[in-house]
Amino acid sequence: MRELSLHISDILENSRVAGASLIQLGIKEDLERDRLEITITDNGRGMEKELTERVFDPFVTSRTCRKVGLGLPLLKAAAQRCNGDVEIRSEVGKGTSVSSVFQHTHIDRAPLGNIVASLVVFLAANPELDLVYTHEVEGRNFILDTRELREELEGVPLNTPSILNWIRDYLREGLREIKSCA
Repeated sequence: MRELSLHISDILENSRVAGASLIQLGIKEDLERDRLEITITDNGRGMEKELTERVFDPFVTSRTCRKVGLGLPLLKAAAQRCNGDVEIRSEVGKGTSVSSVFQHTHIDRAPLGNIVASLVVFLAANPELDLVYTHEVEGRNFILDTRELREELEGVPLNTPSILNWIRDYLREGLREIKSCA
């Protein structure tokens, strides 16, 4: 995939399919240590140990609509190409966590891409799910927590066009702010 945001979208979709109601996405850019870390944790069904051990095999998938699962193997290959790796932890009934690490300045590291668009599209399609997105750059943090938004919105759906526009603008401004000092 040309952008890491597309890998993120794929894993968010896996979480949705697994029945998650809460997904946490954390991105940490540690320029001093030359690391980019992406972690996605959900409270979905989780996976049996046997599946977790084989999940990076492209011919293993839990989906019944196809016989291959390329998302995680492609993410792992991308991370390993950039002096990093991917780790998955899962527990049946509790959820799954996918953590990836990349050398931030590696010439082959795909750009993060349009994370704002990826998250807005995901929320538009899945307004019932809660997403906590944290992004850290050199100790400066940005957080979007849809649970807090829901409290303020008092029942207005997250996929209402004006709300999605506000989320998009909030994400853009927050990311611009933490990256402008980097």
